[in-house]
Amino acid sequence: MSNLINLTINEEQLKKTVQSVKERNVVIPTMAQMKDPDKIPAKIKEKLKTTGLWDVDPINLFRISWRNQPVKEGGLFNALPNYVEIPPEISGVKARIIAMAGKYFPTGAHKVGASFACLVPRLVTGQFDPKYHEAVWPSTGNYCRGGAYNSALLGCKSIAILPENMSRERFEWLKTVAGEIIATPGCESNVKEIYDKTWELRRTRDNVVIFNQFGELGNHLWHYEVTGNAMHDIIKAEAGANGRLAGVCLTSGSAGTLGSADYLKDQFPKAKIAVGEALQCPTLLNNGFGDHRIEGIGDKHIPWIHNVKNTDMVIAIDDNDSLGMFRLFNEPAGQDYLREQGISEEVITKLTWVGISGAANILSCIKFAKYYELTEDDIVITVLTDSAEMYQSRLQEMEEERGQVYNPLNAAIDHNRNVLGVRTDSMEELTYQSKKRIHNLKYYTWIEQQEYDLDELNAQWYDYDNYWGKLHQMGPELDKLIEEFNEKTGIAEKL
Repeated sequence: MSNLINLTINEEQLKKTVQSVKERNVVIPTMAQMKDPDKIPAKIKEKLKTTGLWDVDPINLFRISWRNQPVKEGGLFNALPNYVEIPPEISGVKARIIAMAGKYFPTGAHKVGASFACLVPRLVTGQFDPKYHEAVWPSTGNYCRGGAYNSALLGCKSIAILPENMSRERFEWLKTVAGEIIATPGCESNVKEIYDKTWELRRTRDNVVIFNQFGELGNHLWHYEVTGNAMHDIIKAEAGANGRLAGVCLTSGSAGTLGSADYLKDQFPKAKIAVGEALQCPTLLNNGFGDHRIEGIGDKHIPWIHNVKNTDMVIAIDDNDSLGMFRLFNEPAGQDYLREQGISEEVITKLTWVGISGAANILSCIKFAKYYELTEDDIVITVLTDSAEMYQSRLQEMEEERGQVYNPLNAAIDHNRNVLGVRTDSMEELTYQSKKRIHNLKYYTWIEQQEYDLDELNAQWYDYDNYWGKLHQMGPELDKLIEEFNEKTGIAEKL
């Protein structure tokens, strides 16, 4: 399994890539620096003090971190990541639900980290030629934004592919950084149409390199290393004498973020991993299909990089519940209602960090806590991939659909029906056989359609410890290559 992430060096091209990156004055951060910003050189921190969070500036590669200060420009780093604890008055459960926020990454979503870990290994090994190749980012939204952004910072050409029905904000921002934008038919769950477009590009263009988040193990590794460590630090800070990690609840999406759950399970073997998906498209739960509105979680297939054998539970979330929670947290009348329930201003401000998929993640935590009858000592952790900033147009659309301005009665209904009222239906605690059923679904997408390797599919299951264990040990190997690449450019010394 030595080629889990291919780190074979192309010496001839590497020399050209070093020169190309040198011309742009780029220093590439290591994952060790993303985990611990204290390892970032002082000269780079000085430059960050005069740089906006979303600026298309190579220095912002060092802001691919969960620990950015929550400001739009000039910020440095917090000791702990940005997170919000959902109080029992909102959740209706005793368990402590902690959600780590992706809002303060460049592009406003953590997918900028996942895309970094897909492109950079190709760059620092000389497998990707910035002067010739075009990086293709097939996505249901945030990943292609992160990929196009990283491409711009690293001087690479990019093609963003995403469904035509994604939120307007995504398309408008992409126009400012992507070399080319391709809108495919459908919505969040129309992933196959995205894949079909990548095959068309492969057949018609010689210079494209496809970075498929659902199949790129760098996505999983980045979250294992960086997101997992960030979560671990929050748990250590919050657990106190009696606290314990009961579980990690994350919607499937590309399954990249689930790498963090693998990391936490290594640290806390009794913790469980629960994977959420839309009830309207219950692929893991019921081999199902359909359209849904939880933007940020493409589906109708099992991602290649999902470590299914390490998954303990599947939870289906009604997208109406996600939208109800999203409105409750982000409409002025919803926030007024929450104040009346005794929710602090600090928490209400942080609830704007919750996008639609973040709401689905929180709802997964609530259902998980109810199912396992968790107590005040139990911690359930999740992430908020992006924030409400990505979905203001959705709030307008919902108001137009319902023909009325959101009011306190709507807020009370949404809280009681879509949050307090969620039940432990549409959940499955996975047995060995049910895990294997889900894993086997990979065959149809990845072997039949995408021409991946059957032996590797079987290794994910039957050679489990060797396959995933070797992948999880590749972080230092990649960091070493990044450090060697930076030494060759010599930019860090000149800053």
